[in-house]
This record gives sequence, structure tokens and C-alpha cells, in this order.
Amino acid sequence: MNQHPAQGNHLLPPGYSERLYNEDLGPLKEQHWNWYNIFAFWMSDVHSVGGYVFSGSLFALGLASWQVLTCLLIGIVMVQLLSNLIAKPSQQGGIPYPVVCRMSFGVFGANIPAVIRGLIAVAWYGIQTFLASSALVLVLLRFFPELAPLSKMSFAGLSALGWIGFMTMWVLQALVFWHGMESIKKFIDWAGPAVYVVMFLLMAWIVWKAGWHKINFSLGSKQLHGGEALWQMVVAIALVVSYFSGPLLNFGDFSRYCRSMNDLKQGNFWGLPINFLAFSLVSVTVISGTIPVFGHMIQDPIETVSKIDSTMAAMLGAFTFVTATIGINIVANFVSPAFDFSNVAPSRISWRMGGMIAAVGSVFITPWNLFNSPATIHYTLDVLASFIGPLFGILLVDFFLVQKQKIDVDALYSEQPGNTYWYENGYNKAAIKALAPAALLGIAITFTPGLSEFANFAWFIGCFAGGVLYRMFARCPEAISRMVSNRT
Repeated sequence: MNQHPAQGNHLLPPGYSERLYNEDLGPLKEQHWNWYNIFAFWMSDVHSVGGYVFSGSLFALGLASWQVLTCLLIGIVMVQLLSNLIAKPSQQGGIPYPVVCRMSFGVFGANIPAVIRGLIAVAWYGIQTFLASSALVLVLLRFFPELAPLSKMSFAGLSALGWIGFMTMWVLQALVFWHGMESIKKFIDWAGPAVYVVMFLLMAWIVWKAGWHKINFSLGSKQLHGGEALWQMVVAIALVVSYFSGPLLNFGDFSRYCRSMNDLKQGNFWGLPINFLAFSLVSVTVISGTIPVFGHMIQDPIETVSKIDSTMAAMLGAFTFVTATIGINIVANFVSPAFDFSNVAPSRISWRMGGMIAAVGSVFITPWNLFNSPATIHYTLDVLASFIGPLFGILLVDFFLVQKQKIDVDALYSEQPGNTYWYENGYNKAAIKALAPAALLGIAITFTPGLSEFANFAWFIGCFAGGVLYRMFARCPEAISRMVSNRT
């Protein structure tokens, strides 16, 4: 990946606008990622403290183990199929997510979905960093109890020790990101497998301490049957898809580097259904084993490893899970706003600067204060998430049904009136008119008490509504096809 923004018109390809192009956002000349790099991307996304807790939570719904595994398989296969679809335009054109959005929203209108996705990433970046730092603080207190007095001094709602943990995680992530996409690729290539090694070792230790006969995969306090169980299975499937909705939306930021769609589909297969099921089984085995070993259920893997008698083993486990959190935060919440914010002003904001804007913003939202008010964080994230489904639906309908899988790459960087994606002054009103009501529908579901049971399906509802409305409002696909054909 090129790491330097465009500096002046002498670097601009003919016909490209500095308001739409820098070397980071430009189409790639070489795509060299293979199936393993995509597989490693999904490993980094799945192998996290959040993924560990999420897997265990599904087994606590009151369903039988075979029902949970069925839900996991159906849900993750849906994610796999959706990732294959959303990856196509980026892989085909070698372009990141915000540039793909120019096809449906217009060359300037694309800033709307880009900023929305960027803000979601900033919120989650702060939350993930805070959660990882909280776990890091627990480990520090476990091995260095003399640090306890620092936990009693606070600033801006966070203790001094909390600030040390948070900023340590913040700096570590920024260092990986600052070295560019190639360094990120190398990091995630080994981070995912490293977590697997520790997870299998942790599982072996838990089973040895507890005894296999005491491992119970049904973690729920009650068992569901009949229609109630069927409904909960549907909810579980929806939760799996929703869990991956963020990184799924901007998956094009990574698929653009893949050398072929065959490589990409192979990486998605191993990284999603195979990897996710294996990680879920290992996670729930460890969580189940904490009950007989420690006397109560522990869903935080770092807390589990901190209780291991061996200091070296506990430190290794804690280090690995902190590494895993860095991995998911970079792939899901750092790379995305780097491209998204750069898209707003390409000549002024480079890829690196866009990422650092997100990183600094994550500090100013003080995620620890959000956690003091669960209702606030719940509504904040749900409102932002209400836009993810519609954006996904609009993008897919535009590329596959309206554009007929054709991309006029040069027009994506041109502000010449009359070009393929110029629409009206650089904005496609059809996409904006489709996004607004579809997003409002998701927000209504979030805030209306009588509709709360549909909240788990907000992504599906928004995706369908956004796609259908856009198809209704979009201009005739034959006209677009002729325009693209004339230019190519």
C-alpha cells in the first residue's frame, strides 16, 4: 500500500481531482494478498475478548448445544456469503470502502456513509481500547499489587492506573497502525494463530483441572423448548450477523488488496465458518470449565488466565489476549476511519492522519464514562448501528442491480460534471432519500418500547429497507450501463 498522500497536482493522474484522490485512496496497481491473509484478517476479528464473551453468551440463551451450534453455523455462513458480495467491488476495482460508496452516493455524497462508518469505528475503538486496558489493569494488580494506590487517584472519571492501562493500549495500537498496511498485514498474520495456540493450551489446562466429565456446554440457567426455543434460535442467528456488521460493511478496505475473488472466497470460508465454530467451541469449553475449577463462571479470558497458578503462564495468556484485542481494534476500528476521514479531504488528510483522528477522538469520548451509564452507551451505539444495515443494502443493490457490476474507476476520482458518478453536483439524491427513512426506521425500533423485541433484527430490517428504497429511487440501470460502456 502507498503511504503518502497526494502533494500537489503533479502527482494527480490525468483527469483526477485533488478533492477526490490521494495515493492511499487511489486504485491499487498491485493486489498481492492471498487466501491466508484474508483468513488471518477474520482470525483477528474473531479472536478477541469480545468474540470470546459473545460465543459464551449464545450458549447461555437456554438452548441445547446442538441448537446453538446450528445457529452459529447458519449465522456465520450468512456472514460468509455477505462478505463475498460486499468484497466484490473493492476487489474488482482495487478501491477502499468510501470510494466504492461514490458509485451509489456520488463522488461527494460518499462522505455521508464514510463519516457515519468512521464515527461508529471511533466509538468502538474507544470502547475496545478501554475494555482491553481494564483487563490489563487487572493483570497488573495481580502481579504488582503495589500499584493499588494509583487506582484511587482519578482524572476525568478514570483512575491514574486506568489511564496508564488505557494509554498503553492506545500507544501500542497506534504504533502498529503507523507503520502502514503492510505492517498491519504482518501483525494479523501471526496474531490470530498465536491466540489459537494459547486458547488450546488454556482449554487443555481447564479440562485437566476440572475433568472432562464436569464440562457442561449448556451454560443457561433454564432450558427452552418448542416455539420459544425456535424463536431464540432465530434471535441467535440474527445476533451472529449483527456482531460482524461493522467490519462487514467496510470489508472492502481489506478485500481491495486480494489478488483474486477465488482467494478471497477461500479466505472467507476458512476464516468464518471453520474458524468461528472452532473458536466458539474452544471458548465455551474454557468458560464451562471455570465453574468447577474456580467455583463460578468467568467470561473474561484475561481474568481466567490471571487466576492460573503459574506466573509465566498467566503473563503469556494475558499478553496474548491483549495482542488479540489490538488485532481486532486495528482491523475493525482503525483502518476504516483512516480511509473514511481521508475521503473527506484527500489532499489534506492522509490515511495515517485519518486513523490518528479516530484514535484521538476515541480518547475525547471518554469511553469509561459511557460505561458508567449503560443506557447511554446502548442508545448511542444502537443509533449509529441503525445506519449500518441501510448502507449495506444500498451498496449491494447499487453495485449488483443498478451498476450491473461495472465500475468506471476513473470517474470515481473525477469532479467533471456529467461523469458516471457525478449525479447532481456530486450527490446522488436517490441514495440519500433511501438512507434517511431506512435509518429512521432502525432508530424508531431502538427507542420504541413496543418494538424492542425487533431490536436484534434492526440490521436486517435496515438492510432490506435501504436496498428496496434505493432500487425504487435509483435511475434506470440501462442508462448507467450505457454511460459506463461509452466511457470504457
